[in-house]
Amino acid sequence: MTDIDKSKLSWDEWDELHFPRPAESGFDRVVERAISRRGFLGGVLAFGSGAAAMATGLLSSPSVLAQAASRFAFSPIPAQTDGAVHVPDGYSWRILAAWGDPLVSAADGYDVGQGGGSVENSDAVFGENTDGMETFSFQGRQLIAINHEYVNPDLNLPAENEGVATSADEVIKLQNLQGVTVMEIAEGADGWAVVKDSPFNRRIHHRTEMRLAGPAAGHDLLKTEADPTGTVVLGTLNNCGSGKTPWGTYLTCEENFNGYFGATEEVSADEKVLAGYRRYGIGDEGRYQYELFDARFDTSKNPNEPHRHGWIVEIDPTDPTSTPVKHTGLGRFKHENAAVVLAPDGRVVVYMGDDERGEFLYKFVSNGVYTPGGSTEGLLDDGTLYVARFDEDQTGEWVALTPETTGMETAEILIFSRTAASAVGATTMDRPEWVATNPVSAEAYCCLTNNSRRGARNDDGSIRTNAGGDVMAVNAVNPRETNRYGQIVRWRPEGDDHASARFTWDLYVMAGNPSVHSDAYAGSSNVNAGNLFNSPDGMVIDTTGIVWIQTDGDDSNEGEFAGMGNNQMLAGDPVTGEIVRFLTGPNGCEVTGLAWSADRRTMFVGIQHPGSGWPDDRSPERSAVIAIKREDDGLVG
Repeated sequence: MTDIDKSKLSWDEWDELHFPRPAESGFDRVVERAISRRGFLGGVLAFGSGAAAMATGLLSSPSVLAQAASRFAFSPIPAQTDGAVHVPDGYSWRILAAWGDPLVSAADGYDVGQGGGSVENSDAVFGENTDGMETFSFQGRQLIAINHEYVNPDLNLPAENEGVATSADEVIKLQNLQGVTVMEIAEGADGWAVVKDSPFNRRIHHRTEMRLAGPAAGHDLLKTEADPTGTVVLGTLNNCGSGKTPWGTYLTCEENFNGYFGATEEVSADEKVLAGYRRYGIGDEGRYQYELFDARFDTSKNPNEPHRHGWIVEIDPTDPTSTPVKHTGLGRFKHENAAVVLAPDGRVVVYMGDDERGEFLYKFVSNGVYTPGGSTEGLLDDGTLYVARFDEDQTGEWVALTPETTGMETAEILIFSRTAASAVGATTMDRPEWVATNPVSAEAYCCLTNNSRRGARNDDGSIRTNAGGDVMAVNAVNPRETNRYGQIVRWRPEGDDHASARFTWDLYVMAGNPSVHSDAYAGSSNVNAGNLFNSPDGMVIDTTGIVWIQTDGDDSNEGEFAGMGNNQMLAGDPVTGEIVRFLTGPNGCEVTGLAWSADRRTMFVGIQHPGSGWPDDRSPERSAVIAIKREDDGLVG
């Protein structure tokens, strides 16, 4: 590993280097058996809205799709391979905020050049590598909350550091540039812009004080020398996707938190803790080597600190003095996002994916009900955490994670949710990322981004497994042996009730390349030469039911990925199955994060880790959020 520039690795590559994941998943076996029973295009993939449509199978005839009236208010665009953002004719975009832009006047002139920018102002500028985002209207003002997933140390530190912090101040700077930005924005004659010095502008980062709430709060596994109560924690780490509650708060999701911890000495902890380290990928060296300058991240000094991260954090964007809350009731794992929906009886349901190969899809159902204007205390903590099991007959079950089903105590179920899910035989998945619920139909979708290492073998020729010896095999929901393209699974809860324990499922789309393949790797029939994509990642369903799909995949435009171009955002009609391309990003980027202005005439989209000097002549490249509008000022979508 000494010859590898770890600062250039993606989080997925970092984990694969330190903790290789299983080569196949249980979902693959489920899909494979379903395909063998019904035929590849006969029953696993289905379009339509409703249980009947799910049962009848795929609308595979191109004429069916051609006859359906398009619901898209734009002309699809072709794939692109350059360093620009492209949107359809009749639409335009501009930068809302980019890494280093000041939120307050005191931070004017912050320098994002090589090693530039002072530590003093690093918590007063727009952070790096944007991800999930949500908008909020409050007292006639427009607020937006945006995640900053990670930081590029090779850009933020002096060149001679070679991507490694060499002082406590440098570590603090990296910590400040990650986390969350809450800011006020407004539309003027020149378009949308940040309202500098707004009282709502706020940075929440790796050193912000937060409160632990829920059944695991105060447990011995959450106590540290600095916090003997186990209820107060500093920082939110690796903020990936997002969510929004019915009562107007922001949910930020901690994903690859494991990579922030290391050990300067041998870790002295019981086997329960060490087993948790192995399952969650916590090793002896952190990606940013915080542990060398901040003892909080040194597991040989604070073995419980990793247990205090990997949660979903609730933030009130309307109150800049409020303390963010980590909700232990929602489980601890590599959270991608949080899709919140109300059951018919008012209970709160939260769908969540654990973004790692061979992990699971979860659901939380509150015991209490949401009443507009009423107290929301405990709604995200007092309830039951479930994990999904998919069956080959295209039905499934949400299995409750309780002391009775897992043999674990409640707090440990939540702290070691992965272990609890394995104990009940949940279905392993191909990196379950964003989950989205349809506001006009009782259904939900999850992006299974890819499993490019399925079938990977060890040096002796044996199939690679995880630390527990589990092999991810082909199944109904993960049907391809080498899944470089990804797919989107859809489920419909029994009785149109998201709190129900049963559901039916299908695959909304299997990404592929029919220009290269003629078998299962060509993808489902709604994939064609005009809409090729791979690695679906972000996903939002708008108020009309259109599914917006964002990608984070291979943009080489070569070989198996020929014709796909740069990463992009597509729009899908869940009724007809039609999928068309709306946006392409600059080469090297991931397109991630999506929200709308209150009047729905502006769409905000995140561009993460761009290449080609984007977005301007300022060096280096900067991640940013863009504002997209129709030139006739109509509704966007």
